[in-house]
Amino acid sequence: MKSLIAAASFALALVLLVASTPMLPNSNAAGVNAPEYDLVILNGLIVDGTGRPAYTGDVVVRGDRIELVGKSRPGAHANRRIDAKGLVIAPGFIDMLGQSETNLLIDPRAMSKVMQGVTTEVTGEGGSIAPINERLIKEDEDFYRRFNLTVDWRTLADYFRRVERQGLGLNLATFVGATQVRAYVMGYDNRAPTAVELEEMRRLVAGAMEDGALGLSTSLQYVPARFAKTDEIVELAKVAARYGGVYATHQRSEANALDSSLAEVFEIARRARIPTGIWHLKTAYKKNWGRMPEVLRRIEAARREGLKITADVYPYTAASTSLSACLPPWALEGGTERMLARLGDPETRARLKRDITTDSNEWENIYLGSGGAEGVLIGSVNNRALESSQGQRLSQIAAAQNKDPLDALFDLILADRGQTGAIYFMMSENDLRAALASPYVSICTDSGARATDGPLAGTKSHPRGWGSYPRILARYVRDEKLLTLEQAVHKMTGMSAARVKLRDRGELRPGAFADITIFDPARVRDRATFEQPNQYAEGINYVIINGQLAVDAGARTNALAGRVLRGAGYRAKREK
Repeated sequence: MKSLIAAASFALALVLLVASTPMLPNSNAAGVNAPEYDLVILNGLIVDGTGRPAYTGDVVVRGDRIELVGKSRPGAHANRRIDAKGLVIAPGFIDMLGQSETNLLIDPRAMSKVMQGVTTEVTGEGGSIAPINERLIKEDEDFYRRFNLTVDWRTLADYFRRVERQGLGLNLATFVGATQVRAYVMGYDNRAPTAVELEEMRRLVAGAMEDGALGLSTSLQYVPARFAKTDEIVELAKVAARYGGVYATHQRSEANALDSSLAEVFEIARRARIPTGIWHLKTAYKKNWGRMPEVLRRIEAARREGLKITADVYPYTAASTSLSACLPPWALEGGTERMLARLGDPETRARLKRDITTDSNEWENIYLGSGGAEGVLIGSVNNRALESSQGQRLSQIAAAQNKDPLDALFDLILADRGQTGAIYFMMSENDLRAALASPYVSICTDSGARATDGPLAGTKSHPRGWGSYPRILARYVRDEKLLTLEQAVHKMTGMSAARVKLRDRGELRPGAFADITIFDPARVRDRATFEQPNQYAEGINYVIINGQLAVDAGARTNALAGRVLRGAGYRAKREK
C-alpha cells in the first residue's frame, strides 16, 4: 500500500513540475534533436526600434516572425545560430523614399539597399509605377528599351502580381502618384482638369488604394505636377484619406518659394484631414541656407494645431534629379518630344538661356541655385555612348567640348532624350544637421537600388542610394554624436513604420516580422562618393528579411525574401 501511495505521489509531483516549468512558446515536442527555431541571434546589443534604451540579449526567429526578444533558453535547438557579441541587433531599416519600383524588375536583388541594411522600401514619388497607359509607356520607352523591359501591367494590382512572381530582394510598399493619374488622364498640358477628368482621377486613386497603395503622393516641383493647383490635390487626397491612407509630398518649392510651399502642405493636410509627410526636407540654394530652424518651427507650430506633419531627409548636402529639371516649366510642357524639339531650335535656346540665368520665385531654378555648371554633376545616363560623362561636372564637360555650359547641358539632354540623372550641390551641412536632429524627421535615400554587377552596373547614381544608413550610424552617431544610437535606429525603423502604417514592421518584439539588421557599431560606414558612388557600405554583418538571411557574414545571399506590403485600403477591401 505504501509503495502505491509513494508512486502516486511521485506521479503527481512530476505532473505539477512539468506544468510549472516555463517554456518558450510553440516548442517542438517531436524530439530533442529537432530544431525548435529557424534562427537564434545571441549576445547582441538590442536596439529595438522604439527609442528605448539598448540592452544585451538574444532574438529568436521562427518562420517569418520574431518569437522572442530577451534571453533565450540555453541549448535551444535552431537551424542557425549567430553570435552577435559586440554587434548591434536592430530592426531592418526602412527607406521612406526609395525609387526602386522599376529597378526591381530589372534586378530584383536590390543590392545597394540590402547591403546597407535596408529591408523595406517605400516608393512612388508623385509619379508611381501605376496606373499606366500607352501614353505614359511611350514617354519612357527609351528606358524600357535599354533594359528590355516589357510593361505588361496597367494597374497597381497587376504590378504587384508581376513583382511577386519574379521575387523581391526587399519588402516594397508604394504610394499612388497624383502626378501619375494627372498624366494618365490629361497628359502634360498646363491647364486645370475638367469635372469629368477630375472624377476619372479620383477613380484611379480609389482603385490604387484598393490595390494596396499607402496613400497619395505629389512631386509638385516637376512638370506636369507643377500644373496642378491646390484644390485638385486636396480632392485626390480626400480619396486617399477615405481609405485610411496618408499623403506624402515633394513640395512645390524647397528654395525661393519655400514659405508659400509649406503653407500649401499645411492646407492640404488640414482640408483633406490626412496625415502628411514632407519628402527629403531641405532649404535649398545658398541664399536660403540657415533657414532650417525656422522651417522646423513652422512645422512644429502646425503639429501643435493638430496637423499630423512629419518629414524625412537623406544625409547629404547634394540633391539629385533629372538634368532636364534645369529647364523652366514651359520648356517641359507637352512631354518629351516637344521638349526635345524646343532644345533643337536656336531661338528657343536663347530664351531658355535668359530664363535659366535669371533668379525667380516662380519656378525651381535648380541650375542657378546650384551655382551653375560647376555645381551640377552628371550622375546617370541611359544612352551607353554617354557613360563617360558620368561622375563629371557639367563645367568639365563644357570645357572639354569647348561649349557654353548651357549649350552643353541642352546637348546632353538631347543626346540622352531627357533620361540623364544629375546631382546638384545646393544645401548646407548645418541645415541638414538641424533637420536630422528633429524628433519627427525620419530617413530616406531618394534613390533606386543598383548593384556593382548585373544589368544596372553601368549606371551610376547619388551615393545616398548606397550609403545613407551607414553614413548616419558612422558620422552622426559614432563620430559627431548628433544622435544617440537609439534615436537613429528609431528614425530608421519604428518611426518610419508608424508613419506609413506598416503592420508588424520596424520593431524587435514577439510577433513582429523578422526583418533584422545586425551591424558592427565600430566599423559601420559608407564608402560611396559622388564621383564613385557604386560602392557597398561596410560593417553590415547580417540582414534578415522575413526570417531569411539576405546578407550573411557581410556577403549577399541568393535569397529574394521581400514581400509586397499593401496599405489599409487593400486590407479593408479584403475584410468586407
